[in-house]
Formats: sequence, C-alpha cells, structure tokens
Amino acid sequence: MLIKLVIIFQLANFLFMKRFIYIITDRNRNNLHVGLCSDLLKTLNFYSEMPTLFFDCAQHLNRLVYFEEINTEEQAMERFKMISTYTRPQKEKMIRSVNPDWVDLTIGLNFENNVRTRPYMRPSLNSVRRAVTF
Repeated sequence: MLIKLVIIFQLANFLFMKRFIYIITDRNRNNLHVGLCSDLLKTLNFYSEMPTLFFDCAQHLNRLVYFEEINTEEQAMERFKMISTYTRPQKEKMIRSVNPDWVDLTIGLNFENNVRTRPYMRPSLNSVRRAVTF
C-alpha cells in the first residue's frame, strides 16, 4: 500500500511539474533557438558544458534572452509548437517586449536560485578560537 502511494505521489508531481519554454541565442544574436525543459538551470548548464554538441564554435548558444514558466506539459507543448513556428521578427518582438536590451537572464536565475537554497551553516566560532599566549 505504501509503495502504491509513493508511486502515485511521484506520478502526480511529474504531471504537475512546471515546464519552461526558453529562447537562447549566441553573443551576436544570429541564432534564436527555442527549447522546452523541466529544469531551466540544468539545461543552461548543459549548454555551457557542451557548447559544440548541437552547433559549431561560431554559434555557441550561451545567452538566455527569454523564458516562460508553464504549469502543465500539454500547455507547454502547445506553446512550444506555436513559438517554434514564429518567424524571426516575431520572436524578436516577443523578446523585446520583456527584455529590450537582450540581457542574459541566466545571471538573475543563478542569483535567485542561490537565494532560495538554504545557506550553509557556519561552524561555531568557539571551536576555532584558540588561546593567545605571549
């Protein structure tokens, strides 16, 4: 019975996980790549660790310029398919509506993620202090 409850709970969490639709570009804004993922930071780390896996050196995708957070996978897939069919001017207009200077949004995401995590507990200062003798 307990195993069934755990499996049902995990399945419910999987179905209600948030999905992210993102647009990532290179430093010269030549390419606009639309993607869909469940963990945006992990996906961005993957792009930075494997820069030439999908594209060559000149097209190193390293700048997150747009993302949306969507609650259900069905809605995310529909939105992803819609954005993927957009032309470049439509994508640029969508990006400029929320990020007019095309600033890399990864910095803010990393900061927000660090703020949300629990800070490490500092060891007690009493154990580090030593008596000073002259």
